[in-house]
Amino acid sequence: MKKQANVESGPQPLRERILHAAMETFMELGYAEASTLKIATRAQASKRELYALFGNKQAMLAACIADRAGRMHLPSQLPPPSHREELAAMLSKLGAMVLREVSHPAVMAVFRLAIMEAQRAPEVAGTLETARQSIRTAVQSILVQAQSAGLIGADAPGEMASRYLSLLWGDLMVSILLRIREAPGKTEIDRRVAKAAEDFLRLYPEPKGRTHQRAPRE
Repeated sequence: MKKQANVESGPQPLRERILHAAMETFMELGYAEASTLKIATRAQASKRELYALFGNKQAMLAACIADRAGRMHLPSQLPPPSHREELAAMLSKLGAMVLREVSHPAVMAVFRLAIMEAQRAPEVAGTLETARQSIRTAVQSILVQAQSAGLIGADAPGEMASRYLSLLWGDLMVSILLRIREAPGKTEIDRRVAKAAEDFLRLYPEPKGRTHQRAPRE
């Protein structure tokens, strides 16, 4: 029984150790030059353990990205908004999470890595794009529900989601990637999400002929 307990508790610390070492090595040497031997050495693990957990270097990078993206806990199923004020609140809540998590230094480091390695290792950008798609999907899901509730018109949800994210970010991401500025704090995040929701609802007004429903008063 004691031996089994050790086996069950062992893999998690080892996996975390390898992912941490992999990310450090990728950032220090670049994806192409970060060998599995160097990663294993830094993680104080064997190459056999590394391959048993991840299979190859690309899968290791994918796991690094997925590990960070998984912390966002993006909502997959939400009750449809019943009025435009509620839609604005839902977009603002999701927008704040996106700004906070994506602008995290570790995530920005992954973006820089993808840019540096785009030619030599295009799979890096592909892996990152998969993680970014989860954000667009979450926004799109809210907008589809808003359309079903008659709160916005029948424009393409994917196009609207992209427009909302553009309003949310502006040139902020580029500035952070270039290290011109730091990640936004709570005050700026609150300001950005409020402005993005306001501008988005102005771009996509309530369909004509629908009876306007306001948020219920307390």
